[in-house]
Amino acid sequence: MDERDRHYLETLGTQLDISQPHPARRYNYLLGGKDNFAADRASADAIAELYPAVRTTAMENRMFLRRAAQMMVGFGVRQFLDIGTGVPGPDNTHTVTQAIDPSCRVVYVDNDPMVLAHARALLNSSPAGVTAYVDADVRDPVGILNNPGTREVIDFDKPVGLLIIAVLHFIEDEADPWGIVAQLCGALPPGSYLALSHATSDLIPPELVAQGTSLKPQDRVHSRTLAQTQRFFEGLELVEPGVVPVSRWNDEAENRTRPPDADVAVYGALAKIT
Repeated sequence: MDERDRHYLETLGTQLDISQPHPARRYNYLLGGKDNFAADRASADAIAELYPAVRTTAMENRMFLRRAAQMMVGFGVRQFLDIGTGVPGPDNTHTVTQAIDPSCRVVYVDNDPMVLAHARALLNSSPAGVTAYVDADVRDPVGILNNPGTREVIDFDKPVGLLIIAVLHFIEDEADPWGIVAQLCGALPPGSYLALSHATSDLIPPELVAQGTSLKPQDRVHSRTLAQTQRFFEGLELVEPGVVPVSRWNDEAENRTRPPDADVAVYGALAKIT
C-alpha cells in the first residue's frame, strides 16, 4: 500500500480489501477520477497496455448513460434504479435526471464499500429529489427489488428507468446474466425502460482479442457478441437505433467527432418494457 492509498483509507473511515481490483474503482480511474487504489490502477493499466483505447471506451460509455437517462426523462420516467452505479462522479444518474426535473428519484445499487462511503456523503448533500443507496449485487435481483431502501424510493406501480451500465460483462454465462435482466424487467410496470451497455470483442481486431487471454482473471471481462447483447432486450421494444456501439447511440445533437468503433467496443441500447 502506498502513502496515497493509506491516507485515502483513513479519510474514508471504512474497511476495504484493496489488494484486489474492483470494477467500480477501476472505472473511476479510467474516467480520470482519484477514488481508486494501486491494485485498481495496475489492473486498468494492464488493460490499457493491451487495449490503449480503453479510456475512450469508458468516456463513451459514460456519455451513453447521460443520453439514455435524459431520453427516459423525456419519455416521462421520474424514478430510476441504477445497478452497478460505481463511485459517484460527473454525470451520475441523479445529476443528469434532476437537472431536467428536480423531483426525479434515484436508487443506486453497488457492492463496493468505497461506493457506499461516497454514496453516504452524496445522500447527506440533500439533493432536490430523493436519492438512496442499496448495498447489493446484480446477481441477486430479488434482493435488490425487495430491499427496503429500494421499496422506500421506487413506486413499482409507476414506470421505472432501469440502468445496467457496463456491469453484465463481469457476470459469467453460468450465472445467466440474461435471466437476471429478465427477472428485473419482469418486476417493472409497462412504460418502464431498460438502458444497458455491454463490452464486446466484435469491434476489436482478432489479434487483440487473442492477447486478452494474457490478462489476469480479475482483469478480464466476459465480452459478448451483438447477438448475445441483443438477447438482453428480448421481448422489449427497442428505441432507435437499437443495439449499436455506444458512441453511435443517439449522439447526433453532440458537436463532436465520433471515435472509431474499434476504440469503443461497447454495445448499448434503450428499450421500453411493454
